[in-house]
Amino acid sequence: MTTSHSIAIVGATGLIGSHLLNYALDDASFSSVTILVRRPYELSHPKLRVVVVDFENQEELNRALQGCELVFCSVGTTSNKVKSNRAAYRKVDVDIPLAIAKASEVNHANHFLLVSSVGANPESTNFYLKMKGEVEQEVSKLAIPAISIYRPSMLLGKRTEFRLAESIFQPISSFFSILTPSIYKPIKAEQVAKAMIRDSKLSLAGTRILHYREMI
Repeated sequence: MTTSHSIAIVGATGLIGSHLLNYALDDASFSSVTILVRRPYELSHPKLRVVVVDFENQEELNRALQGCELVFCSVGTTSNKVKSNRAAYRKVDVDIPLAIAKASEVNHANHFLLVSSVGANPESTNFYLKMKGEVEQEVSKLAIPAISIYRPSMLLGKRTEFRLAESIFQPISSFFSILTPSIYKPIKAEQVAKAMIRDSKLSLAGTRILHYREMI
């Protein structure tokens, strides 16, 4: 008999999160799919529950994740979106994932699956990589039975916003990929989502960090 799970996705409107949502809704292994969003999301599906939350309200997040056994977090922003405001950047890339992880712990979730970045390091002099490393470090301290941290390099896929560097690199990425160390190889966003869905069905324990080879 197939085990059916109640899951939650944070970041479902993003590049990886949108694939997570589509895969989860089509997968019989998941009986219900809750997505946490800032504003109403127009999508109807028998398994889908859309919850509009204030991501700065921990109690609200705790309530929103009640009954969710598996929690996927792929939230993130860019320097351009926050107009280079580092405090605003940290609110999205540090505060929200950590708050979601804490809500997962409170609700006794079995598995927390987090999208981070290759090179994440709390001691890094790079602001972005330092943020990602700090999130990984703090999340790993929580009493969640299984924590999976995904460290993709450049993500391939169609974004809703324009990114100059990615628009230049994506068409030639397959050529340079053969010369690149595996952990730095570009990876399709849908492949990261597939790996997360795959791993959410495994009986795991402890904290795992996954790079390119573990995601393909």
